[in-house]
Amino acid sequence: MVGYGIQSMLKDGHKHLSGLDEAVLKNIGAGRELSAITRTSLGPNGMNKMVINHLDKLFITNDAATIVNELEVQHPAAKLLVLAARAQQEEIGDGANLTISFAGELLEKAEELIRMGLHPSEIIIGYTKAINKTLEILDDLVEKGSENMDVRNREEVVLRMKSAVASKQFGQEDVLCPLVADACIQVCPQNPGNFNVDNVRVAKLVGGGLHNSSVVRGMVLKNDAVGSIKKVEKVKVAVFAGGVDTSATETKGTVLIHSAEQLENYAKTEEAKVEELIKSVADSGAKVIVSGAAVGDMALHFCERYKLMVLKVSSKFELRRFCRTTGAIALLKLSRPNVDELGYADYVSVEEIGGARVTVVKNEEGGNSVATVVLRGSTDSILDDLERAVDDGVNTYKSMCRDSRIIPGAAATEIELAKRLKEFSLKETGLDQYAIAKFGESFEMVPRTLSENAGLGAMEIISSLYAEHAAGNVKVGIDLEKGACEDASIMKIWDLYVTKSFALKYSADAVCTVLRVDQIIMAKPAGGPRPPQQGGMDED
Repeated sequence: MVGYGIQSMLKDGHKHLSGLDEAVLKNIGAGRELSAITRTSLGPNGMNKMVINHLDKLFITNDAATIVNELEVQHPAAKLLVLAARAQQEEIGDGANLTISFAGELLEKAEELIRMGLHPSEIIIGYTKAINKTLEILDDLVEKGSENMDVRNREEVVLRMKSAVASKQFGQEDVLCPLVADACIQVCPQNPGNFNVDNVRVAKLVGGGLHNSSVVRGMVLKNDAVGSIKKVEKVKVAVFAGGVDTSATETKGTVLIHSAEQLENYAKTEEAKVEELIKSVADSGAKVIVSGAAVGDMALHFCERYKLMVLKVSSKFELRRFCRTTGAIALLKLSRPNVDELGYADYVSVEEIGGARVTVVKNEEGGNSVATVVLRGSTDSILDDLERAVDDGVNTYKSMCRDSRIIPGAAATEIELAKRLKEFSLKETGLDQYAIAKFGESFEMVPRTLSENAGLGAMEIISSLYAEHAAGNVKVGIDLEKGACEDASIMKIWDLYVTKSFALKYSADAVCTVLRVDQIIMAKPAGGPRPPQQGGMDED
């Protein structure tokens, strides 16, 4: 029996959802569900989530970017919020949770407006006006003089980094921020705009506590030296990407040996050849050989004889970073390096940290381009979470190198935005004024969530914040430890302007995209592959 309407056009097993109830409200519901997951992880008192991904790997974290990446969200509308969070993470490196939570709140308010009788297009117009006004207000709230900043001044860096690190590791920020700041300042190039996040490495070593962590100017390799020489100072370094061993010939050949003497000479020539190669490296002035692949026994024997330290770095990415640290050029095969192909290290030593043997390569002199934060902690999952906090700190440093403007943190900015947007909505005459008012109301989500996550009474705190802001104290936010309102500049809680503006912009864009959808057409059967096309010609 031939179907009618849209059924006659599409294949069997398709799904077609249209209208407010089926498409728009279901999409809004999916977005709200996703934001409900991440919202409880917002702020310094955010709760951890235990996520087990499809590979049975366990994550215990309150980092929203990690959570939504590992959840593998399938719903197309919720995926839009995940993409917005991912864009925020890649652009700024912090604020992914705010992006998803704020988008979820906007969707919830949009649902209320739809039930009141507003059309989605009116809501979109209102939300677009509101986000443009929000960005104008944010410019007003920027702290005077914060645009001029010395990115090599440790105090100023720590001040801007503190809130990003505290949201991941509350209570540890006073230990972590100086470590991250030192590492970033060490590798900051002449033009701070060219700062590369990859130059700050993290080495995680189980054992000890966070107070045992340190910054190494150079690299920390998580393996032992191959030979018996474990420590050298002020040395030249030769790097061989193809390994330190006798190379087999490309062609296959047969060697005919007639006597024992010939056999002995044949073995000796191989030995002599290896010795010649190792001696030529030693004669070039190198005292450390770094191999990117296997180190042969015979080659190692001659390295020991010529007092050369041998390191093996199996990862090609680590090898590239090692070359950056020492200024060496990686050679493809074992041969005598030229003077300009050799690198230099002040100090290469094998040390034992918490039962693990690591090789520390320091380069105190000259322009060093890699710094390593050595993190200590009791378990792997704690170390992973500490690493995420360090990553957020480093990304914040990169953002402040481009734009160092700061705005009050601790929900002070959000309450001021809510207050001013409500005032702005009263001046509008169209139906979009309701959408603008709801957009302003959505900002209350931040102080409400921060209070709830800290176990405080949300309504009392929000009303007292409004009272303070109505009196003209625009910098008043929440002091979560005292459970009262306090000036953010006294508490020294500042957020980066770029983090906040990008997060709000991405949220509003994602929400407007979700609200624009009025039909969902799935041409393939749910849960199965698309059936094969019949015939060789394309069907129009």
